[in-house]
Amino acid sequence: MKQLILLLSFAILSISCDKKMDEKVTDKEACETDSKVNKDGFEMYEMSEMAALMEQMYVDNERLKERIMKGDTIGKFPQHFIRIHKAVMTDETDKDAFFNEQAAKFIKAQELIYEDPKNAKEHFNNGIDACIKCHEVKCGGPIPKIKKLYIE
Repeated sequence: MKQLILLLSFAILSISCDKKMDEKVTDKEACETDSKVNKDGFEMYEMSEMAALMEQMYVDNERLKERIMKGDTIGKFPQHFIRIHKAVMTDETDKDAFFNEQAAKFIKAQELIYEDPKNAKEHFNNGIDACIKCHEVKCGGPIPKIKKLYIE
């Protein structure tokens, strides 16, 4: 009898833990990842090419923000940003006219930072605006993180 109670308790605990693990996937992860099941049957999450590019652009823009705020030299436009037009998305149907328009606005604003460094702050914030406008429609998860990039 004790073994049966112990077995049932273990089964309930296992099911409960599985549900909590499933609930821990955030909006951001859902937008940025593809789900794959490995050979052991565990679900693994793999970042899409676009998600990885956006993560890199975020890091680059954090550094750029610091340089703009300090009045340092801006440097050169990072050419890998152009990959935004070709990077593979988790859901390729998201790459539509709206996305392409916002991506073009983002790239233009980014290029202007390097071409017109006197107005770098304005151009930088315009680029962040384009990111947020796109994410409001396509994938809202990263918006709070993106907003942290604004230069006050």
